[in-house]
Amino acid sequence: MTDETIYVTRPFLPPLDELLPSLERIWSTRELTNGAAFHREFEEALAKYLRVPYVSLFTNATVALVTALQCLRITGEVITTPYSFVATGHSLLWNGIEPVFADIDPHTLTLDPARVEAAITPRTTAIMPVHVYGRPADTVGLQRIADTYGLRIIYDAAHGFGAKYDGRSLADYGDLSVLSFHATKVFNTFEGGAIISRDAQTKQRIDYLKNFGFAGETTVVASGINGKMSEFQAALGLLQLRYIDECIRRRSEVAKRYDVAFADVAGIKVLGALNRYVPNFSYYPIFVGRDYPIERDALYEKLSETGIHGRRYFYPLISDFPMYRGRPSAAKAGLPVAHQVADSVICLPIYPELSEADQSRVINCVRRAGA
Repeated sequence: MTDETIYVTRPFLPPLDELLPSLERIWSTRELTNGAAFHREFEEALAKYLRVPYVSLFTNATVALVTALQCLRITGEVITTPYSFVATGHSLLWNGIEPVFADIDPHTLTLDPARVEAAITPRTTAIMPVHVYGRPADTVGLQRIADTYGLRIIYDAAHGFGAKYDGRSLADYGDLSVLSFHATKVFNTFEGGAIISRDAQTKQRIDYLKNFGFAGETTVVASGINGKMSEFQAALGLLQLRYIDECIRRRSEVAKRYDVAFADVAGIKVLGALNRYVPNFSYYPIFVGRDYPIERDALYEKLSETGIHGRRYFYPLISDFPMYRGRPSAAKAGLPVAHQVADSVICLPIYPELSEADQSRVINCVRRAGA
């Protein structure tokens, strides 16, 4: 059994010798960016793998979120979740949009449609749900609300690569959907992201916006940004696609071992299965309850002392950070479920190369702390 540090995630990387031919091709062509061959091939391959209409690649998912809001010309107020990574909220602020936080469902940990509907005002123009830990938001309930009130839906699907709901990729919901290919994700291109759109006209506008608004050598049609994915990232992504199914399978084995190990540990709750949902096992959160002998932060410290890097993901809530907490919707009284979840969560290590021996270290630490 190793004494090395075990991280909450460790990015999968393909064999270097398989990447070298792609690098040689990039070096020989001198095409490094601006939608060159690997970029085009990767977009096509992703659309085919995910079974989605159109893919626009980005240098990272945060710029993709900012651009998705720009693409749909969203203004005013957008209802979103406080239980997410700060990029969700930041993308709204960068667009001069007022984030309005609504509470989450205690079972899915995603936006509660009833709380969303209660938060709608005349200034509401869109909803930005998050597929938390790759688990689906209530796509049916949220779409019903959007249709009733004439709102757009932009899904933050950063965790959703490879996950399916009702037989569809999680990236295939809403007006737009944004994926992350950051190194911490199930599927990575070191850094990277994508917007999934539903028609060619929308994709064209997105592609203009991610390239400074250029629609030709001398024509600029929008105040765009530099959000383009490089050829190196695209080449790596094409190679990663060869391994993604096996990576998800191996992550599932890690998750199953955790499920068995914690089934009888009082005070430790894990997320159960959801009907019609095929998971990608992007994270493995546990929730430390009152029946557990020590508090969440004490368990977090014990893991750290043992060389195990967990993560209180997502704690604090977005609504607790200084740039958000003064807003009326950020008040703790209006977000009781989100606060309870954020105060009890620890995400445990899960990645394809996590050995059974190292996973046993994690399991034993949690079980002994609760003994």
